[in-house]
Amino acid sequence: MFTGIITDVGEIVALEQRGDLKARIKTAYDTKGIELGASIASEGVCLTVIALGDDWYDVEISAETVSKTNLGDWREGRPVNLERALKVGDELGGHIVSGHVDGVAEIVAMKDEGDSTRFTFKAPESLAKFIAPKGSVALNGTSLTVNEVDGCDFGVNIIPHTKEVTTWGHVKVGDKINLEIDTLARYVARLAEMSS
Repeated sequence: MFTGIITDVGEIVALEQRGDLKARIKTAYDTKGIELGASIASEGVCLTVIALGDDWYDVEISAETVSKTNLGDWREGRPVNLERALKVGDELGGHIVSGHVDGVAEIVAMKDEGDSTRFTFKAPESLAKFIAPKGSVALNGTSLTVNEVDGCDFGVNIIPHTKEVTTWGHVKVGDKINLEIDTLARYVARLAEMSS
């Protein structure tokens, strides 16, 4: 489990396609404190550490994960949002995030409002019903509050601090973004479906 509070921006330093996609991610994390088999959310996708170095770790990404996320667009040099798994007693500053991406949204508009930037995303139709005003979503692993919803489009504001400490300062209109809907919304929808 994760919180959607990004704690490092790593960098893709190597990619290799061998059956599954293998990626090496450079990080500022103290890798001596990371165990093989640990889960680290990378762009919001829960990935398992399979090898470690002084300032990097390797992950393997299945074809299933590549097909459901934006990880197929990764290139060497790309910055990636990182978050280590939640530990008992950690502050829950965002919302409960599983690292199981539900689909890919697209940035359809960006507009500066004061010092913040209002982003508009288009969600897949099958996921739009789970997104509610003032609800939570995880976008590229970042816990964000939804401002408004209009059909499949929804908006969020991103403050300057978030743009500085995540990859949000590097995105543009047309970019594909990993979308994880709020876990609570998923269960409420399932309960409503079962009771009708």
